[in-house]
Amino acid sequence: MNAIRSRVFDLDEFPERSPVNLSRRGFLGASLGALVLGMALPGAVARAGDAAAEVTPGTRVPAFLEIRPDGTVLLRIPFVEGGQGVATAFAQIVGEELDVEPASFTVECAPPGADYLVMGGQRFTGGSFSVRSSYETMRKLGASARQMLLQAAAARLGAPATELSTEPGRVLHATSGRTIAYGDLAADAAALPVPGDAPLRAEADFRWIGKPVPRIDARAKSTGKAVYAIDIRVEGMLHAAVQHAPRLGAEPGAIANQAEVEAMPGVHSVHRLPGAVAVVADRWWRARRAVETLEVAWTEPAPDAATAMPADFSTAALRSTLEAAPGPGVDAEVEGDAAAALAKAARVVEAVYDAPFLAHGQLEPPSALARWNEDGTLDLWVPNQAPEVFQSAAAQVAGLEPEQVRIHSPMLGGFFGRHFLYASANPFPQAILLSKAVGRPVKLIWSREEEFLRDALRPMGLARFRAGLGEDGLPVALEAEAVGEGPAGRWFGHRPDTADSSAVEGIAGKPYRIPNRRVSHVFMPHPTVIGFWRSVGHSMNDFFYETFFDEMAEAGGHDPFELRHRLLADSPRQRALLEAVGELSGGWKRGPFDAEDGSRRARGVAMASPFGSEVATIAEVSIERGQIVVHDVWVAIDPGRIVNPAIIEAQINSAVALGLSSALLEEVVYENGMPQARNFDAYPILPPERMPRVHVRIIESGEPMGGIGEPGVPGVPPAVVNAVAALTGRRIRSLPLSKVDLGDIG
Repeated sequence: MNAIRSRVFDLDEFPERSPVNLSRRGFLGASLGALVLGMALPGAVARAGDAAAEVTPGTRVPAFLEIRPDGTVLLRIPFVEGGQGVATAFAQIVGEELDVEPASFTVECAPPGADYLVMGGQRFTGGSFSVRSSYETMRKLGASARQMLLQAAAARLGAPATELSTEPGRVLHATSGRTIAYGDLAADAAALPVPGDAPLRAEADFRWIGKPVPRIDARAKSTGKAVYAIDIRVEGMLHAAVQHAPRLGAEPGAIANQAEVEAMPGVHSVHRLPGAVAVVADRWWRARRAVETLEVAWTEPAPDAATAMPADFSTAALRSTLEAAPGPGVDAEVEGDAAAALAKAARVVEAVYDAPFLAHGQLEPPSALARWNEDGTLDLWVPNQAPEVFQSAAAQVAGLEPEQVRIHSPMLGGFFGRHFLYASANPFPQAILLSKAVGRPVKLIWSREEEFLRDALRPMGLARFRAGLGEDGLPVALEAEAVGEGPAGRWFGHRPDTADSSAVEGIAGKPYRIPNRRVSHVFMPHPTVIGFWRSVGHSMNDFFYETFFDEMAEAGGHDPFELRHRLLADSPRQRALLEAVGELSGGWKRGPFDAEDGSRRARGVAMASPFGSEVATIAEVSIERGQIVVHDVWVAIDPGRIVNPAIIEAQINSAVALGLSSALLEEVVYENGMPQARNFDAYPILPPERMPRVHVRIIESGEPMGGIGEPGVPGVPPAVVNAVAALTGRRIRSLPLSKVDLGDIG
């Protein structure tokens, strides 16, 4: 993620043209005329690396807050809103201490800069880490801003600050009855030093933190006013569409009908790009029609190229390769002596599980808008999860210094790992090159077909398990080998002597009391571009582990719920959560049993510990006309501490939908080096009529704050598969379930 792994872009391929002097009207309108706390900030973006030594991230109030004359507040946060609710959560956190109603906030993602590196000198939106990584920092920021307003009011009123108090949006002097609105104090407050010891509100007095505050972006989204990257327009803008090489690593050769395409209505120009061709036109639809008309002879990838996709690559072959990969791999977790305990076990249970490549399938297609300015700088509007990383990468493509690139980070129309910096999977380098070539701003949108062709996929995974059971049927040993490649190793560097955490999470670190354990990672690289996906390795590994757990329980003659409860005796937090989800579901019953509607049903249970939170899940299923029907999913989640329970419930609902979609339907299949699905007609996702009822219980244990956006996903596939096994007596070890023929059942 810290470097572009694809080939270097050669700007000399494109003719130089004089940049056009373009207006920035429309992008400054939100703050024109405002008396703001941030009015003293320079317009230029500071280079994060150079300024980091001079700035303590999260402490400079003017970098984050603008209070306008009407009392509304612009809050720049270090993270990007993509539906997970961070805009509302940060409005609650800062508003609690600033004493401003969350509904009064407008929230946007901050530009690159040292002020926003609140995650130990870096920032990215991902890993369900946004709120929990900066909760205390943002509380202190709000409290400092309130203290500055009190000091400004004291000077204005000629009264000691100790005699002043606040109510939402204003300062009060109780003795005289006078009040001053925050908007009238903003300019004076901006000139004051930021206090280092502003008192925080007592948690017992919270008005918004911990409450189900309505989403502040709901109205804009429901009325079509929310602005995404594909909505942005600038003066003089042209549109572009691309056609990528069918196989990764191939390059465009001769174009048989270029002159014919250049003569099509609205077409400005045709361009060759690394691994693609592009058409620039006055409208995007014209650009897309034109680029799809191009008759391109694609060269074969060089056999030794790092990005080359073998012509004979298939997912079926990769699955066989993973299964045959020799162990034992690099240890990720070792407790006791698993090998010796297995040798002495009364019974040994073995199984191999696998899960497919998955696409992100986000709602908003990838896009980027690039504008070269008269002063040689570059503005780039691009969906992203790491502004500083994209700034550096864009500068590399453009041949500029990072401080010459202004990154604008719009709201994301879906993400969960899609908008990190992946080689060949991002449109912004193409937009930069095209804008440079034509001398005008260019907005590039990938069609859905190009998105599916170049997505950075969730890796394919496989896990081999062996468990040893004692005479009492209880597990005495567990060996697990995760086979494949994790996105962390791909993008942060694979170390042969270290297990990739993203490849083993959800298998290593389980809380069950099994005395002898060994978990290892067998590294097997993928030829495809892989990336982070919602809940990362947990999305498949908890399926592997929790489904195998049921196999252990069954082999030992134990109920899977009761065995989990027994093996969590040393883990009271997880044990209480298991009890909570059982109670939420009306009491555990595995089944099969007859429901009130006459259908034959069963239940499955699973536990997961992703991203600092603990989750327990129960699913109830039946089979109707050979199709699995999930009627209810109960989820108990313990995130330690919470900011907004309504957002948590919404995120659990969406996580259940995605987890169920991946369990039942989703799979990227490669044949002849190419993905077979190029749109949703060949890549089905969960339809509304198959969405189950979701029941959520939130438990605040007081443990450190955990994540919310991703933890609800991992428990769904194993809970469903365990329920299907209880109902049918058939063990399913490979996803998606749509591959399984259940036509003779139900």
